[in-house]
Amino acid sequence: MRTEYDVAVVGGGLLGSAIAWGLGRLGKKVAVLDEGDITKRASRANFALVWVQSKGLGMPAYTVWTVQASQAWGRLASELKQQTGLDVSLQQNGGFHLTLGEDEFGQRTELVMRMHNQTGAADYKMEMLSASEVKKSLPLIGPEVSGGSYCPLDGHVNSLRTFRAFHTGFRAFGIDYFPERPVSAISKSGGEFSLTTPKGELRAAKIVLAAGNANQTLAPMVGLYAPMGPTRGQIVVTERTMPFLPHPLTTIRQTDEGTVMIGDSKEDELDDRTLKHSISAVMTDRAQRMFPHLSRLNVVRSWAGIRVMPQDGFPIYDQSETHPGAFVACCHSGVTLASNHAFEIARMVAQGALEPELVGAFSASRFGAAAAANNSGY
Repeated sequence: MRTEYDVAVVGGGLLGSAIAWGLGRLGKKVAVLDEGDITKRASRANFALVWVQSKGLGMPAYTVWTVQASQAWGRLASELKQQTGLDVSLQQNGGFHLTLGEDEFGQRTELVMRMHNQTGAADYKMEMLSASEVKKSLPLIGPEVSGGSYCPLDGHVNSLRTFRAFHTGFRAFGIDYFPERPVSAISKSGGEFSLTTPKGELRAAKIVLAAGNANQTLAPMVGLYAPMGPTRGQIVVTERTMPFLPHPLTTIRQTDEGTVMIGDSKEDELDDRTLKHSISAVMTDRAQRMFPHLSRLNVVRSWAGIRVMPQDGFPIYDQSETHPGAFVACCHSGVTLASNHAFEIARMVAQGALEPELVGAFSASRFGAAAAANNSGY
């Protein structure tokens, strides 16, 4: 494999796929280099929320970026369906974060106030609702529910179908997808990049590093920095049941196929081959306290997945000064931000530079020069 491209995207998960699809949409000759199905892919293990509320505390620019993505999701879903015939089942009529007991309600109220009081944050109309107000939209909540927060911009999709739609779109745009090609080395000479894989070398005028947690290793090869702090999460899925949840929750959602997904855990452990049933028990207990009828359902499957997570939880978008044409993209919210990656990041990469406002907000320079110099992996 020794072929030349306008852009090589390293990483074929949801983040890299969205950017590659966006570049193909703009007429660029694109290659996607991917580990393939052997990788610990967050794109298969995620909770599939298009989520705005509570994101961006400590970084107001992230609230603006997230709201922009949420508002563009309808356009993305429409274009994917028109191109591929695949309906990603976008439902975007608002979402809830429910609280159990008065202490949780008070803590959530304080968080909402802090979010609203941030200078420069987007107004995404997150509000606190009493249990009686929540019950108007979610009539099957249990007596322990004390209320919760609601954001009209929140929603969810079928993320596996979204992933498939991007890859189906690759063929329509002439994008070359190369699985089992993890990149081990990157160099630049004569104005183009050379990427080394186990199955040969590939050349491209520009590169985008979108390889999730592996970006921490790849970024220094082109003068970039991507400090990552991955965590593990678990998800439980029930059998199909009657439609009862017209709005997604932070930790519970009913899929378009009728199953119920429950997920609310965060562990430092990075082995996704095993499950901690004690954690699943806590998640399912909280779920059935929110919706008591869930106790009658059988669990049909569960899994653990490794989150892609920058060290401070906020996205990283950067471009190399020492290797012009090299870009890096890292984020936890690959589903929520997919529209921005497909329409905005792809456009900037195609033009050859990230916009100053984006770099100013999301550059890894926020971690400091000393942190970059001491980058030693995770």
